[in-house]
Amino acid sequence: MITPRPAATATLLALAALAYSAWTMEAVLPTSLPPAHTYVSELAATNQPYTTLFRTADLLAGTLVCAAAATLSARRTPPTARAALLLFGAATAVDSRLPLSCTPTTDPECAARETAALVPWTHSAHTVSSTVALCGILVAMVTLTRAAPAAPALVVLELAATAWTLAAIAALETGHDGWGVGIAQRLQVGVIAIWLGALAVSLLHAPEPTAPEPAAPEPTARGPLREAGASP
Repeated sequence: MITPRPAATATLLALAALAYSAWTMEAVLPTSLPPAHTYVSELAATNQPYTTLFRTADLLAGTLVCAAAATLSARRTPPTARAALLLFGAATAVDSRLPLSCTPTTDPECAARETAALVPWTHSAHTVSSTVALCGILVAMVTLTRAAPAAPALVVLELAATAWTLAAIAALETGHDGWGVGIAQRLQVGVIAIWLGALAVSLLHAPEPTAPEPAAPEPTARGPLREAGASP
């Protein structure tokens, strides 16, 4: 049976990490969205100039993660981890096909229409797919904490960033200041990208699993009469 080489899986994960970091291009692109106060997903809103770029990057990231999850060695990773990684990849790819139609954090009219449920159904569907993707990656990160030396620290940082993001969203939805929701969410997705890269590196450095050697046949005991050729 032919098993996938770790290098191939590592390459897929590294490319996925790169694609999942496409949002960092906002530093050089004139998006007009303040990073500290806007959701990362707003970069891909259909009324934004670079929606195709960011949506394509997310679709590519999700597809690459799915491919990596499918080629992970069963000897190296438990089924739960592979399924969680596959769920994250699939949900991320679906998420890229369900963009926001406007930017509620910077457009009061968009926020009002979203509150009144007058925005396209993709807004609510986007929330669901994003939540599923987050749950998938959290399970994958927790179940693969031993995969890389930095994994436990990244898990703690991701959980902290997630808690901050949820608190900031809750504050924003209750009419308070966003508590740096943009920073929190960018930290959240940034840690995920770093973890994917760390997992890729760990696969390249992990020793190949070796098959157990077959046990040697036990010698047949011979009694003195049998050795002499006599019948019992």
